[in-house]
Amino acid sequence: MLDGLLRGVIDPPMNRGGRWLAARGASADVLTLVGLGCGLVAAALLAFGFSGLLVATALLASRLADGLDGAVARAGGKTDFGGYLDIVCDFVFYAAIPLAFVLRDPAANGAAGAFLLLSFYVNGATFLGYAILAEKRGMQTSGRGEKSLYFTAGLLEGTETVLFFLLIVLVPASFVPSAWVFGGLCLLTALARVLLARRVFR
Repeated sequence: MLDGLLRGVIDPPMNRGGRWLAARGASADVLTLVGLGCGLVAAALLAFGFSGLLVATALLASRLADGLDGAVARAGGKTDFGGYLDIVCDFVFYAAIPLAFVLRDPAANGAAGAFLLLSFYVNGATFLGYAILAEKRGMQTSGRGEKSLYFTAGLLEGTETVLFFLLIVLVPASFVPSAWVFGGLCLLTALARVLLARRVFR
């Protein structure tokens, strides 16, 4: 929901940074992997009981690299593989943070973490399925920035997910109630996308 609103604020500095990095030979694919690496570091720290600013810094570094990889690709030339790698790494990152909370305290966080992962799985399936059919029909959108895949708007998008992750990283005690609420909203987002697909693709 917030991704489209933030594009006008985030894209100009990201694009400037992307052009600067591309001019110096930076690789979009390498930045994608750096972003994933930082995200996995954040998840590992969480799993071992760390929280607070250290984990939040790793998480935000991950998302910064994830934003810059697209800007570098736009400046230096996009590839289909780059878009593919980006979405795969995003999904790994989104799964790693809930898994870290489950590993951190299986008894307390297991059920809520499993439900959150289920909601991410269902939401991801509706997102990718819609993108495949949109590509098949030649549909295009730039409302969420210039992307390799067709991005549908939703109640919860990347911005909301990062804000949710920051909340549970900074206040780990909030994980269980927050996971149930956020997971439920993810399922509502998935249902809305299914209903949209039914209307658009019938």
